[in-house]
Amino acid sequence: MSAWLPTAPCTPRACVEPVARVVPWAVLRLTAVVLLLFAGIVLSLFGAQIPASLVRRWCRWIVRAAGVQVRITGAAAPTGPLLLVANHISWLDIPLLAAVRPARMLAKTEVRRWPVAGPLAARGGVLFIDRDRLRALPGTVARIAEVLREGRAVGVFPEGSTWCGRSQGVFRRAVFQAALDAGAAVQPVHLRYRLADGPPSTAPAFVGDDTLPASVWRVVSARGLVAEVDVQDVIPPGAHTDRRSLARAAQPARPAQPAWTHAALVTRPQGRTKNPATIPAPAVTVASMEVIKRTDAAAARATSSPAADA
Repeated sequence: MSAWLPTAPCTPRACVEPVARVVPWAVLRLTAVVLLLFAGIVLSLFGAQIPASLVRRWCRWIVRAAGVQVRITGAAAPTGPLLLVANHISWLDIPLLAAVRPARMLAKTEVRRWPVAGPLAARGGVLFIDRDRLRALPGTVARIAEVLREGRAVGVFPEGSTWCGRSQGVFRRAVFQAALDAGAAVQPVHLRYRLADGPPSTAPAFVGDDTLPASVWRVVSARGLVAEVDVQDVIPPGAHTDRRSLARAAQPARPAQPAWTHAALVTRPQGRTKNPATIPAPAVTVASMEVIKRTDAAAARATSSPAADA
């Protein structure tokens, strides 16, 4: 693994809350998702003949089949060359971003090996990036710019790694150079996941050493998940002259809650008690302190290291 590779401190055990197992519902939802994926494989044979409106609906159907409500707010994405950028939390982010506007996605090469989704991604024109090879980055940026010059849209998650949603990473700047080179607009999209009754949820997060089957099963087993897709104002070509300022303008605002309430940083007492007043305050463990150190170090590297351009 390259030293410049973006990483997040989030892990399934530290950040992802457990969900109640509703096995009958989960099996039905999983079956519906798989059937829709196979339908997408069949439809992909027709390539550009598929209307964009049908692709957007299909992407929303996949998320809804998994038991997740979809709420898209903001202005519609413009036509023409467009770099779609969003924060990265879950595998659900991919169909959600395509529901805003169908685009050629940029994904890590490991996605090719995913069952079902990997072949579907390759057939659908996904652009792959080898994150372990820094030398390959200029070629990837040039390929993105080429697709943009063709008048098409490209979807990118510039954080370079998934986060649990309670915290987030810094947008890497390299992909924004493709928008500058191609004279393309940038469309920032902010993704959030919460429960239907309001609180944010990390159940959809696909982080750390989590596996795709485990993450998919957790999503289809959950109740009341809502995906919020906030489409920000488009950044027109020429609004920024360098990739640093363009990446900063597209970066979503930091969560309002203080960093020390992040789920990875505290441990809570086990068991139940009838008197809430007797519950001790959350304790910061040695492992939690290591997470804090890694988070601070990662933030420092992201803002000061030349590798932040990756």
